[in-house]
Amino acid sequence: MLDQILDSSLALSLKTPILLIILIVLEAVLSADNAIALAAIAQGLKSPQLQRSALNVGLVVAYVLRMSLILTATWVVQFWQFELLGATYLLWLVFNYFTSEENEQDHHHGPEFASLWQAIPLIAVTDLAFSLDSVTTAIALADEIWLILAGGTIGVITLRFLAELFIRWLKEYTYLEDAGFITVGFVGLRLLVRVINPEWVPPEWLMIGAIAVIFIWGFSKRNPDTEDEVEIPVESMDTPMNKEPEKISSEV
Repeated sequence: MLDQILDSSLALSLKTPILLIILIVLEAVLSADNAIALAAIAQGLKSPQLQRSALNVGLVVAYVLRMSLILTATWVVQFWQFELLGATYLLWLVFNYFTSEENEQDHHHGPEFASLWQAIPLIAVTDLAFSLDSVTTAIALADEIWLILAGGTIGVITLRFLAELFIRWLKEYTYLEDAGFITVGFVGLRLLVRVINPEWVPPEWLMIGAIAVIFIWGFSKRNPDTEDEVEIPVESMDTPMNKEPEKISSEV
């Protein structure tokens, strides 16, 4: 269906902007599970300031790696070993999440970091593993390298803001982190299936639909610990202004 739209005579003059919009939408939609994974990694740092710094620096490194992947994509796609490594890494993240003990204080799964520089490489490598899927999809849609670079750039910017939002939402919604890592598992399995037989890879619309359903479930229940507390009115304290004047009796 998408090929028919792009090949129609009506769309020939609009093909470039249409492709750019499609790439941006795909990057935004497919960044949701990536954003949750990065948010969960950043949560391994206790300080909100360190979490923001880890996302900033980690995604700068991730951006350089993603652009390098796009520029070398025609070479990378010839080697199935790269996709196998990406699939193995993402499935390891999912396995590590669901088998690790939950921190009872903040309900956090996964690794804890003592310093900022321990989290940054993990954030960059995680984004690179996700990029193996999104870049392959982008190459299938567009031939012009600048379009793919533009889509990737906007994707990283979108990812940065989504990840910070998800850090907050992960504390507010009980099932959201589980939902995010289930979709991470989908991406890992998709890469693995592509290695085994590319013809078995499910269509993009099916992947997006499955992610949407899982995220609807993820947002279905708020964490009772974060619900707004009912404010208890503070009893007004008597002050000399509202006290009744004491009667002073004088002895005659």
